[in-house]
Amino acid sequence: MSRVLIIGAGGVASVTVKKCARLPQHFDEIFLASRTVSKCEALQQEVGEDRVKGVFALDADNAKEVEALINEVQPDLVINLALPYQDLPIMDACLATNTHYLDTANYEPKDVAKFEYSWQWAYQDKFKDAGIMALLGSGFDPGVTNVFTAYAAKHYFDEIHYLDIVDCNGGDHGQAFATNFNPEINIREITQRGKFWENGEWKETDPLSVREDVDYQNIGERASYLMFHEELESLVKHFPTLKRARFWMTFGEAYLNHLRVLEGIGMTSIEPIEFQGQQVVPLEFLKAVLPNPGSLAEGYVGMTCIGTYITGVKDGKEKTIFIYNNCEHAKCNEEVGAQAVSYTTGVPAMIGAALMLNGTWKEAGVWNMEQFDPDPFMDMLNEHGLPWHVLECDSSPFTK
Repeated sequence: MSRVLIIGAGGVASVTVKKCARLPQHFDEIFLASRTVSKCEALQQEVGEDRVKGVFALDADNAKEVEALINEVQPDLVINLALPYQDLPIMDACLATNTHYLDTANYEPKDVAKFEYSWQWAYQDKFKDAGIMALLGSGFDPGVTNVFTAYAAKHYFDEIHYLDIVDCNGGDHGQAFATNFNPEINIREITQRGKFWENGEWKETDPLSVREDVDYQNIGERASYLMFHEELESLVKHFPTLKRARFWMTFGEAYLNHLRVLEGIGMTSIEPIEFQGQQVVPLEFLKAVLPNPGSLAEGYVGMTCIGTYITGVKDGKEKTIFIYNNCEHAKCNEEVGAQAVSYTTGVPAMIGAALMLNGTWKEAGVWNMEQFDPDPFMDMLNEHGLPWHVLECDSSPFTK
């Protein structure tokens, strides 16, 4: 019997819960916790009390409160789908209770828009000594893109040299301005300086200052902007033959214009200001007035294209491949009532959890996705709604 505690009840958690509920062979009992217990109750009613056995109100910032809940539920695995600020308290609670851990995004401190793996990698010896496993970044990017890279290295190359991860959302939700996942996290991510790996060192760029126009499969040409994303940090560590590694995300001009205005008037700031006798963080207020990403699914048209362009050497010859997935917003809404961005994160969280619970991926310590055999994960992507494709290319569309 396997029992999981899922922390979080937003758009991604909704997908993960529904996918887990359909696989009793991996997930016998599901428990759900969030700061807003009404969201948990709604999910429980949707999938059935026979699958979600219990729901709880939880402040995931409080490690002792998380620890108490883990002791009450006694799960085999905690699936952390809360905010990145809460990764460390939840990991501390898992350590205190000897419970396996999984998340979809790396830790970042609330008071500075900076995300890196150093804080979580520092738990390696503690988790190993406790005999428990932490799987970091089991979403799509990070997550599937890491596994795509490992799969390419295993099956297509003797060495990989150049990596360009691409995240294109070619959909239209009809809103004037909205983010496809948590607005606070999304805006913090895209307004920080860009960073990429080249010739053994990190190089920085001004936010969204480097652009390439790329033709995406089944979508067409989109403006793609260089950003920093956490999977770059782990991939250059675990694939030391990489000469350059970059991450690109697409944005429409209307989105960027809105963002520039909001940034210009201080609404994307994470520094508290005083308003009517209270301390208010502008970005948190902006999050409250923007559309909830979970509400975007109805009427969302188009698809995503997320994948990795990889150039390397096989049998002494240079070659380039593109491993990618297209995911349609409308099909996701039809299946689980979610838009594709939530779906592409929620499904890999379920797959990573299933591989941990059935022992396919099992080793004490703190691990990134690319450190395990990619083949079982790739098989499950095809089985559970995220089919992938390999395109052999004459060259990468990105400038060398």
